[in-house]
Amino acid sequence: MTQIVMPMHTNGVAGVMFGGVMMQWIDVCAGVAAMRHAGGAVLTASIDRLDFLSPVQVGEIVVLAAQVNYTSRTSMEVGCRVETEDMRSRTRRYVTKAYLTFVAVDDKGRPRPIEPLSLTTEDDQRRHAEAELRRHARLRAAGREGGKSSP
Repeated sequence: MTQIVMPMHTNGVAGVMFGGVMMQWIDVCAGVAAMRHAGGAVLTASIDRLDFLSPVQVGEIVVLAAQVNYTSRTSMEVGCRVETEDMRSRTRRYVTKAYLTFVAVDDKGRPRPIEPLSLTTEDDQRRHAEAELRRHARLRAAGREGGKSSP
């Protein structure tokens, strides 16, 4: 997903993008990746991690990329990487990263099963293993260790 930072997206004083606007763009980008994997509707269950690494200025091009890293029975973790791109030089700067959990839902809003991931590359396997560790930490923090509850 590609966006341009307009004045309405910034704090107005320093021309720095609002974090909430970036969060919205991340939720949309990651949500589309989740919907594509689930083959239907999903709900955002949590934003597990969101790191603003560098400020984004008005006029910059923002490129967001999302990938499903891990699937459980009805939920999945999606990672989103955000970069800015200089229009003249085409160079990119890594500015934000996030991990989100989505739950696939049926027409009545109830969780529904999804297909497992196909881990075809070493990067896929690494992302999956790292996401599994984050999932166990989330469940432990929520008092649901054992993985029987979604997400």
